[in-house]
Amino acid sequence: MPGWRSSTQPGFLLLPIMIRYFTAGESHGPALSAIVEGMPAGVSVTLEEINRQLARRQQGHGRGGRMKIETDKAEVLSGIRFGKTIGSPVALLIRNRDWENWTTTMSQFDRPAEDIPRISIPRPGHADLAGMIKYGFDDIRPVIERSSARETAARVAAASLSRIFLRQLGIEIGSYISSIGPAAETIPALQLAELLAAGAETVAKEADCSSVRMLGKQAEAEAIAAIDAVKEKGDTLGGIIEIFITGVPPGFGNYVQHDRRLDAALASAIMSIQAIKGVEIGPAFENARKPGSLVHDEFRLVPGEGLARKTNRSGGIEGSMSSGQVIHLRAAMKPISSLLSPLQSFDFDTMQPVPSRFERSDSCAVPAAGIVAEAAVAPVIANALLEKIGGDHLDEIRERLDLYREKLRKMFTP
Repeated sequence: MPGWRSSTQPGFLLLPIMIRYFTAGESHGPALSAIVEGMPAGVSVTLEEINRQLARRQQGHGRGGRMKIETDKAEVLSGIRFGKTIGSPVALLIRNRDWENWTTTMSQFDRPAEDIPRISIPRPGHADLAGMIKYGFDDIRPVIERSSARETAARVAAASLSRIFLRQLGIEIGSYISSIGPAAETIPALQLAELLAAGAETVAKEADCSSVRMLGKQAEAEAIAAIDAVKEKGDTLGGIIEIFITGVPPGFGNYVQHDRRLDAALASAIMSIQAIKGVEIGPAFENARKPGSLVHDEFRLVPGEGLARKTNRSGGIEGSMSSGQVIHLRAAMKPISSLLSPLQSFDFDTMQPVPSRFERSDSCAVPAAGIVAEAAVAPVIANALLEKIGGDHLDEIRERLDLYREKLRKMFTP
């Protein structure tokens, strides 16, 4: 069936292929690259906007030495002409400035004359051991290179195209950090609602003013102090990311098949980010402890305004479809697993217990992970829009979306 991809199971279909992307490259290879397929034509794109998202990803208190080396800039190799997408695949390239120090260790073809030290001590919590077993390596280095969160630079660049596309249709994505280690954000609900009323990117801009992407000064100070303390001890911290999507009309997604559900696709996208170990939609775990009368969002008809809700405890998703309210996702990031103060491990060459090894890393990357999370959900929402609205050119899509929004307005306005 055109536009669909079959899995290895006969008769099983995945989501329709609209916008999708693939990344390639190793952490210390020559470059990272991405190919974005399915972008509609006519979307205005600037290199400055792509690079702005890459710069946001590199910020944050607790980042390691790699961020002092790299200044990520994207090169566009195809798919854009005169500042607009042309419907063909967009190819992106991000060169690794650190490659010049790794040309021997990461040589693609010629084996160096000198011995390259093998890595035989896996780090607990990382992909090292399982990856080595899966691919039959006798050296962990190839696992480290591809499983590294360095890959997310290519993801942020690729997904920025979907983000730009959505913004031109009135849909915005933003995030802030609600906790890092013991430091928890206590922003008043009214303040957050006011920021969201201006669009999710307003939340992101406010958060970006903080080195830990928190909205409250007290929480910011506590988080910075906590990061500095664990760094001094050779330890790491995780945290919680709050992601918001505004401007999404009701009815995006589908309930008729398990693999077309919007909540499942959003959760999958966020869980695909390195070190993310949990996702909830709205206050899901809090809701699980309450009776239904205190969980579900009641309807109300406002004279002159139409349909409204008293609350948004569903996180903007009902029946696996958008409800028309702000979509709110929460992601839990574990502490980074490469510790300067090593945990217990073993050497698979000698099968003797030894301390784990250290690979250059961050003490906290939660603020950066928020930017990656914003990027990860953008293609999901873009595809939900295209599944509902259709179209191959931005003007065509915008016209159809305007008609859909007008239909909804008339439907629910008394």
